[in-house]
Amino acid sequence: MSAEAGERRYRVVVNDEEQYAIWPVELDRPGGWHDVGVTGDRRTCLDHIERTWTDLRPRSLRERMANAG
Repeated sequence: MSAEAGERRYRVVVNDEEQYAIWPVELDRPGGWHDVGVTGDRRTCLDHIERTWTDLRPRSLRERMANAG
């Protein structure tokens, strides 16, 4: 199904804690989120996130844990 036929298109966004989400391309990005340069159907965007976001801990927690010890 093409975008013209009603399939929604998304963009992959990331916040400062390096947490990922998908967001409809026709909507303004929510504050604090930045484009990563990937757009497509829902499955394409979720596949990218699955390959990229391998450590689900927020960045600040990863940094604290790396510095403790």
